[in-house]
Amino acid sequence: MALFHANFHSQALGMQSNANVILPNEIKPGERLPVLYLLHGLSDDHTMWQRRTSLERYLEKYRLAVVMPNAHRSFYTDMVHGEKYFTYMADELPRLMQGFFPISAERSQNFVAGLSMGGYGAFKLALNRPQQYGAAASFSGAINIAERDWEAFGPLMANVFGSREEIRQPPHNLLAVIKTLPAADCPLLFQACGTEDFLYQENHVFRDAAQAAGLPLTYTEGPGGHEWSYWDARIQDVLAWLPL
Repeated sequence: MALFHANFHSQALGMQSNANVILPNEIKPGERLPVLYLLHGLSDDHTMWQRRTSLERYLEKYRLAVVMPNAHRSFYTDMVHGEKYFTYMADELPRLMQGFFPISAERSQNFVAGLSMGGYGAFKLALNRPQQYGAAASFSGAINIAERDWEAFGPLMANVFGSREEIRQPPHNLLAVIKTLPAADCPLLFQACGTEDFLYQENHVFRDAAQAAGLPLTYTEGPGGHEWSYWDARIQDVLAWLPL
């Protein structure tokens, strides 16, 4: 696999940003690769998936590009007091990556996945932009964000989302989003959470709502906490599950 470090000025963010990109070693003339945007968690950055998993080795049997952007502590959201990370992730980043690298713009070949905060970000992008992504995966996702304990985050949640009322509305509240999303328009969804994870019950709430709405959800759970050994196993599952 070939590794690239992309550094560029983001107009959406108004500052320099970066992403790590993994591509197959050999690209055919004119080829446009399917792409997985792989998102990090709250305490991590764009380097973590490579540092904590064997992602590059797992990718050797797939013709797939992987883009790992840096979103800091943004919850992949256009922040009330901060930068416009949803706009960046949904609009600007794909356009830049398609210009820099041989990456497909087709919905059927664009995928997004992430862990914890990135699991929320992956489903937020896919459910609010269903015309853009063919599949999305969440590992131990903070996906019932409207009911999170704000006190544990200090001023972060207010800086990102504003008020409690705002966070309970679309596009932030994914449970509200899926109530109005036709099942036929929904990307394929993959959701996983360890049974010892502190977000386990939160994930059940989303699973039950998605299944009740008839969304195309694959759900899996098993032993594991909020930890890299669990996510290292699940990224292998998702690579095999993606409609490549």
